[in-house]
Amino acid sequence: MIGGTLTRADLAEALHHEVGLSRTDSSQLVEQILTEMCDALARGENVKISGFGTFVLRDKGERIGRNPKTGIEVPIAPRRVLTFRASQMMRDRIIAG
Repeated sequence: MIGGTLTRADLAEALHHEVGLSRTDSSQLVEQILTEMCDALARGENVKISGFGTFVLRDKGERIGRNPKTGIEVPIAPRRVLTFRASQMMRDRIIAG
């Protein structure tokens, strides 16, 4: 899949072919994994998948930004952001192609 997007359906289909689970079971498993990850992040926990990477929540404080069109300074409210940091194994695999 070059240049495309990997979807939930693609993950479920891969499970169906590689592991031999039924399509229904594969789809349910993908949903359970994604739900568990979302729930953990909603509780403020980071999610680490060994060999893949880590989803990290960060709290950003209030700061002053600038509207690029008008140049007027605007306060940016504090917020929580989600970042992803790929593992070294994943980086090496991506770079090696």
